This record gives sequence, structure tokens and C-alpha cells, in this order.
Amino acid sequence: MTKTLFTNARLIRAVALTDNPGAMLIEGDSIAEVYDDTHPTVKDAQIIDCGGMCLAPGIIDIGVKISEPGERHKESFRSAGRAAAAGGVTTIVTRPDTLPAIDTPETLEFVERRASQDAPVNVLPMAALTKGRNGREMTEIGFLQDAGAVAFTDCDRVVTNTKVFSRALTYARSLDALVIGHVQEPGLSDGAAVTSGKFASLRGLPGVSPMAERMGLDRDIGLLEMTGAKYHIDQITTARALPALERAKRNGIDITAGVGIHHLTLNEFDVADYRTFFKLKPPLRSEDDRLAVVQAVADGLIDIICSMHTPQDEESKRLPYEEAASGAVGLETLLPAALRLYHEGLIDLPRLFRALSLNPAQRLGLRGGRMRPGHPADLVLFDPDAPFVLDRSTLLSKSKNTPFDGARMQGKVLGTWVAGQEVSGRL
Repeated sequence: MTKTLFTNARLIRAVALTDNPGAMLIEGDSIAEVYDDTHPTVKDAQIIDCGGMCLAPGIIDIGVKISEPGERHKESFRSAGRAAAAGGVTTIVTRPDTLPAIDTPETLEFVERRASQDAPVNVLPMAALTKGRNGREMTEIGFLQDAGAVAFTDCDRVVTNTKVFSRALTYARSLDALVIGHVQEPGLSDGAAVTSGKFASLRGLPGVSPMAERMGLDRDIGLLEMTGAKYHIDQITTARALPALERAKRNGIDITAGVGIHHLTLNEFDVADYRTFFKLKPPLRSEDDRLAVVQAVADGLIDIICSMHTPQDEESKRLPYEEAASGAVGLETLLPAALRLYHEGLIDLPRLFRALSLNPAQRLGLRGGRMRPGHPADLVLFDPDAPFVLDRSTLLSKSKNTPFDGARMQGKVLGTWVAGQEVSGRL
């Protein structure tokens, strides 16, 4: 069995919340030992000197869109897998908002087969909650779960029929299946391009009140109280939603929440003069909302940070702001963007990786996210201080719609390991 010893590392441990020098031995596809000593002696091991850089559990990214089937020109499993490896993401959890939607075992099996052939990282598929993501009839949750679906979601389409939604939640609970929801009041959100307020008025753009998120969350919390389902919110982006989330957790509802990296690091003013690469769903929020959500991540109220990787081609983005498609790529920029919070002193590295890796693993029932003997050797080695200017043309994703094009960033991935095998690195 192959042995690899990482020496002279700065170990970022999300369970113990420690950031200390040490070393790590991996044997085969698992972690064999973690040392406080930076240069332990191990016979017959390949040595990788980390040079004092950070060694952390690989990122588990929930909510990645890969455009197979239907729009392979935007993103494929091969291109997304390479982008993930370059960004320190060792597991991608894919969304079912494809063409057609992933709502049958046959479509799910196609996705799993293509992913296993083309992607160098772990790929776990989610399936649609309702057929065609149309909100009228729930999918065969049990069959899809047996076929490998790790969660069920209609993505950014809200199931407006509460009877259908409650039945789906009840059925999911009977199977211990995780449901992922998008909390927005759809009537208020319809046609919105930005968050309502002075900026939206000055730009003449249709806006949506932050209260739409709170209203959508309140509805879903009521249905969870009724059904007892296991639920994860894909994105909480406003301060007004946080008290309701805190009460739901305190009352024992099985609910967790995530937030996309763009909402943690950008605000509504970044839209500037109608820059469509900054058009997201939900739209970018005020600076007060951004800071409140960052604090919620630091406090553990918001559990998970994700990329919400949404590739769009040039034709979809080079349109007037109201007509342009929403979304941004994020697999390669997730870690350096998240490190902005670290460099600003808003969150330390162990808590950052608790949100990037440990909490997603726990929510999905995975063994990743932990740097302990016996757990998978899914790791990322990175320099948190390395500066660079992002050039979107260098991204490995097929689509290049990143809002960070030309931005000064800090933090470079030096190597990514999946099951003990290096899948991307520049050591």
C-alpha cells in the first residue's frame, strides 16, 4: 500500500477548530496518522514537504450545476471536475436543473456514469423533488435514492403548491431523505433583477425586497414543523431571515442553511453600471446584509459555504441586465474568495473549513471533512497569502462568467488529493 507523508504542514482541523503545525501520513486512500511533530520518521513513505503551507480537508461543494445533459457547451463533467480539482474542491454535489431535469433513475444513472468516467473528483448527484421541477407532482424519491441521489431539490424553482410540497416533505421524511429548498416568495421575486432600494431605483432596475426571503423561509419552517422533514436551505442572504432561522434551530427543527460565496464577498453596489457577471439569484444584497450573513457563518448559525457554481455562456450574459441569465462560476474561486473573510479578520481558518468541508459532510452523511485516521484522504494544500490577479480566461470551466475577473485575490491551491491520489497540483 502506497504511503505518503506530508511534513512541515500547517494543519487546519475543522472538528477541533485548531490551526497548528504538524504532519500527516496517508496510506492508500485513507488518513493513517496525524502528528504534532512536523518531521516524523516513517519508513518507506513518499515525502511531501508542505513548506509551512496549510493542509486542510478537501472542500465539499453543495449545489454545483454541471450542464450535462442538455447544455454541455456551458460545462461538462470533465471541465467541472478539472476546475474543482484546481480549486481544492474534492467533492461536488450536483444540481438537477439540467435539460431535461434529473428526475428519473435513468437520467441519474447517466449522470453517475458520465461523472465516473470524466471527473477526477468525487461527484454526488442530487435529484429533482418534483417531476420536471414543475412543482405539480413529486418524483419517485425512493427509487432515485436507491439509484444514488443524495438529496432532492427543485433548485431555484419554489414549489408554490403547499399541498404538493408538504406531501413531498412527508414522503422524504419517511425515507430519511434530505430536501434542499430555495427560500423566496415567488410572487415578490418574479421579474426581479436586483435587491430593491435606492441603488435599484437609481439604476431603473426591477427589485425584490429582502422580505421575500424571510417570507419564503417562514412558510417552509411551518411546513417543516408539520412534517418533521430534514431540510437544508441553499442560500440565506439577508439579515431579516436570520432570526427566523435561529428560532427554528432552537425549536429543534432539522434545518440547516447555506450561503453562496458571492453573497459573502460582494454587495449590490458591485453591479455598478449594469455588469451582468454580477447578476445572481437571489440578487446581491446590501453591505449590512452581507456583514450580517458573514457573522452568521462565523457564529455557526449559517452552516455551509458553497460556490453556487452556475455556468452561463457569453450569449446568455452579454445582454441588457434585466434580460441576462443569472449565475456565476465559482469552483476555482471559492477558496480564494472565502479567504477574503480570513484576511479581513472576520473568520478564522478552522471555522472557515468547518463551513466549507465538515458541515457539508455531516449534512450529507459523508465521512469527509475530517483529518482523522481512517477517514478519506481528500485534502487540499494551499498558500493562504499568495497574491494574484484573476484572469477569467485562465479558468478551467468552459464558461468564464466570474464576477472576480480582474480582481486582486489572495490564496492559491498548491495541490488537491482525492482518495490519496493527487488530482491537481503545482508542487
